[in-house]
Amino acid sequence: MDSESSQFQQAQIASILGPDLAPFETLVSHLMSTANDQRSQAESLFNLCKETRPDALSMKLAHLLQSSPHLEVRAMAAILLRKQLTRDDSYIWPRLSPSTQSVLKSQLLVCVQREDVKTITKKLCDTVSELASGILPDNQWPELLPFMFQSVTSDSPRLQESALLIFAQLSQYIGEILVPHLNTLHSVFLQCLSSSASADVRIAALGAAINFIQCLSSPAERDRFQDLLPPMMQTLTEALNCGQEATAQEALELLIELAGTEPKFLRRQLVDVVGSMLQIAEAESLEEGTRHLAIEFVITLAEARERAPGMMRKLPQFISRLFAILMKMLLHIEDDPAWHAADSEDEDAGETSNYSVGQECLDRLAISLGGNTIVPVASELLPVYLAAPEWQKHHAALIALAQIAEGCSKVMIKNLEQVVNMVLNSFQDPHPRVRWAAINAVGQLSTDLGPDLQVQYHQRVLPALASAMDDFQNPRVQAHAASAVLNFSENCTPDILTPYLDGIVSKLLVLLQNGKQMVQEGALTALASVADSSQEHFKKYYDAVMPYLKAILINANDKSNRMLRAKAMECISLVGMAVGKDKFRDDAKQVMEVLMSLQGSQMEADDPTISYMLQAWARLCKCLGQDFLPYMSVVMPPLLQSAQLKPDVTITSADSDADIDESDDESIETITLGDKRIGIKTSVLEEKATACNMLCCYADELKEGFYPWIDQVAPTLVPLLKFYFHEEVRKAAVSAMPELLRSAKLAVEKGQAQGRNEAYVKQLSDYIIPALVEALHKEPETEICASMLDALNECMQISGALLDEAQVKCIVEEIKQVITASSTRKRERAERVKAEDFDDEEGELLKEENEQEEEVFDQVGDCLGTLIKTFKASFLPFFDELMSYITPMLGKDKTSEERRIAICIFDDVAEQCREAAVKYYDTYLPFLLDACNDESPDVRQAAAYGIGVCAEFGLSFFKPLVGEALSRLNVVIRDPNALHSDNVMAYDNAVSALGKICQFHRDSIDASQVVPAWLSCLPIKGDLIEAKIVHEQLCSMVERSDRELLGPNNQNLSKIVAVFAEVLCVGKDLATEQTASRMINLLRQLQQTLPPATLASTFSSLQPQQQLALQSILLS
Repeated sequence: MDSESSQFQQAQIASILGPDLAPFETLVSHLMSTANDQRSQAESLFNLCKETRPDALSMKLAHLLQSSPHLEVRAMAAILLRKQLTRDDSYIWPRLSPSTQSVLKSQLLVCVQREDVKTITKKLCDTVSELASGILPDNQWPELLPFMFQSVTSDSPRLQESALLIFAQLSQYIGEILVPHLNTLHSVFLQCLSSSASADVRIAALGAAINFIQCLSSPAERDRFQDLLPPMMQTLTEALNCGQEATAQEALELLIELAGTEPKFLRRQLVDVVGSMLQIAEAESLEEGTRHLAIEFVITLAEARERAPGMMRKLPQFISRLFAILMKMLLHIEDDPAWHAADSEDEDAGETSNYSVGQECLDRLAISLGGNTIVPVASELLPVYLAAPEWQKHHAALIALAQIAEGCSKVMIKNLEQVVNMVLNSFQDPHPRVRWAAINAVGQLSTDLGPDLQVQYHQRVLPALASAMDDFQNPRVQAHAASAVLNFSENCTPDILTPYLDGIVSKLLVLLQNGKQMVQEGALTALASVADSSQEHFKKYYDAVMPYLKAILINANDKSNRMLRAKAMECISLVGMAVGKDKFRDDAKQVMEVLMSLQGSQMEADDPTISYMLQAWARLCKCLGQDFLPYMSVVMPPLLQSAQLKPDVTITSADSDADIDESDDESIETITLGDKRIGIKTSVLEEKATACNMLCCYADELKEGFYPWIDQVAPTLVPLLKFYFHEEVRKAAVSAMPELLRSAKLAVEKGQAQGRNEAYVKQLSDYIIPALVEALHKEPETEICASMLDALNECMQISGALLDEAQVKCIVEEIKQVITASSTRKRERAERVKAEDFDDEEGELLKEENEQEEEVFDQVGDCLGTLIKTFKASFLPFFDELMSYITPMLGKDKTSEERRIAICIFDDVAEQCREAAVKYYDTYLPFLLDACNDESPDVRQAAAYGIGVCAEFGLSFFKPLVGEALSRLNVVIRDPNALHSDNVMAYDNAVSALGKICQFHRDSIDASQVVPAWLSCLPIKGDLIEAKIVHEQLCSMVERSDRELLGPNNQNLSKIVAVFAEVLCVGKDLATEQTASRMINLLRQLQQTLPPATLASTFSSLQPQQQLALQSILLS
């Protein structure tokens, strides 16, 4: 900046901060200007003042706050001051001189006392709270709390309200500072709630009390405030009685917050509180907004599972009342002509806000309380609605059924007959909107109650949908019937669908030629899903269907037809995948020409073609495989562009009245974080997620062919491992990591990496693996943690010895973290079991959550297995660190899955590290021997396998334990149900371990007893890996004429021949080709050396088909 303009700015600042207040007031009004230039100029001047003269600036703002006659200027001064006192980049408090700090504190309190405009008072209270939250903990504002207690007990309602507003915010920010004043605050809140004549004071007291209760850490402290609940509710009812619904809505919002965070606080007075709320919800004279909030309160309580499990299920009388209220809300629907015209997508024409709330809340209620609670209530009310004369009631019953299906699926599946009858009877209803609702219910039930619904009722549901497609008077009904075919076929096997294909496909072809675009789109979607579900069975329809699809793709060029063309792309690509490359090849070329020309054309940002085209290209790639490579240069640039889209985020303050702009066609999702409200355009996120998924598909399908794109794709996807705006984006990025590494490795191995060597794979691995580990550390979702561990495991398998010690150390540290975090989550869940209202339904949900944890442990076991197999004994120092995390997993108090995983980890160590692992036998072998009798067959299998490994590699160390091992294995083998499908893997591994003891510890056993006992267990047929090992061992023993195996006078020979016969008859599964040919040679030798009579009696003991098979093998 040149000196002249610098001098000019200095002069400006001097004038602004000079004795005359007018220039400063002008600056503040310019900061509020709607003219961008004027505002940004004012902002840079303001920032300069802040940087160069923070004391003068603060004093000016305080002065304006006190003395400006202009309301908006005073309000702006309060906002600006608050921003300067917020602990972020603009925090100036530490830079102010002690005297400025002192003046500022006292002036703020003076302003609180004097300001009489309510909106400005609130902003002032925000400013005071903001500053106090930063300096009160260090006792830098000793005057504040006395001032607040004085104000709250004064005669001035205005001052009382201000003090309560500040108490509310301080409870949120620094509640621990207020806890010592618990008794005083209790009486202050009680006094203000019970006795104040001012509604504003009562609401402020309600807010302060609720925030304070939330900041108390012990239930005993919270219990002290139980007696506040009646006056808190009284505040609400008085506001309603006086017709002050805005005040009542404020109170309801505060109570909803309490219900969400401290539901147990309401438990003792639950009946009264919920009763009052339902009364409000039932009062038709009240505003809809008020009634909706009362419903929200009760639903929030039902959803507060983690904090008060099962509590709301204890109030069945309220559940049925609430269900009835929500059903009544579904009656608020108009028979809008736009719905019948079916010219637009507007499916909700005629639906009111009451209807939408009713619909959403039924879904939430069913998910939170479950089928055992909701289904009995629904079974009483829904038939009454279906029997009523009004179409609205029929419609409501069907919509309700669809809404509760997800939450009640387990119970509804048990009553399928009743549910299906209810829906299918309504297919004949005279009102088209009811028929639409019945079809809608079929679609929803196909998703939520599948595949049971499809398996048991296809013969009733599919014909009903087919006849609904003939409703030409009501195109919206036709289109919806076609869409429901999609839901039905998604959960359907080809054998169920195939008999209906002729009828369904021919009807869909008729609908494709319909004049209504909505019907055509529905038909395209249905055809796509039917092709996808029936796969090669769709070939017979291909020649009839494809010309129509291509015609739509080529001719639907108007803006109004964009979705139709997009759906045609989807349908063509799914049909192509279903029928396969050979059938599709000729049309594929033409279709790709069309897609390429579209790709090159200018499209509007909201054009659905973009997202559909991304998916269509990827399906065409899956169908054509390596033949797709020439098109990659066309496909990849726009795909990368979509994957690199930045999230479209708007951030406002949570308490600002300005709602985030919601334009009509863009759905915006809002989340509130602290005092910020964040709005995100979901369409952008969905396009980004689709693109990331497609990148993963290409890498997976094209393998080394994807190599040219890795250098662009890896830096795009790796940062998205921590993309917290959208789970699907993270999941896609996670899945892509091993695919990229594999592609690079294959390209190098096959010489297709443009001269690059293994160093390139190492470089990529060094980029991907640490990023995965870091993302895993921060991942909030258990399910995605499991996927990340799975991807990490695959990456480690691909990289192998390219991993260096520092990376292994990081991975091991993260595995410790994962085990600890998972155990903590399980412990917290175990606490929920102790809750007063915990019931079976909660137990079921808890079980599902814990199953996700087991998936995490499973992946941890796999990762450690990979590290042990890769680094063998050099991994043991890390294993030593992990022992204190793994050994507790063997405890009887742990789940069988955790025990199995811990044993498998030790099995890997023993097998891969051999002699070096002997030092762990003392710790682990007692667990293995004990686990042979575990109630879980999976644990028994892992334990038996481990004993076999130790018998093979533990040699002298295992010797003293041979007797104990034999008796434990014997229990597994002799179990009467040993060959049951659940137990056969454990049995096979026990037999294999017994064989290892016979092989490596013959001198420690009574071989004449044990070896024939082992032979009597053969062949084994469940664990195909062990089968090959055991049968090869048998072969070797016969080849060396093992005395104990053959028995006195070769009496076991017929058993050995029978085992060989059975193994050879099964084919390749039970023996390697090499072992099979050795068996055949042995049988031929026996044929030549044994007396014919002995051979004949051996053969006669075989089953007829085995005799035939052996004869043909020996003759060949």
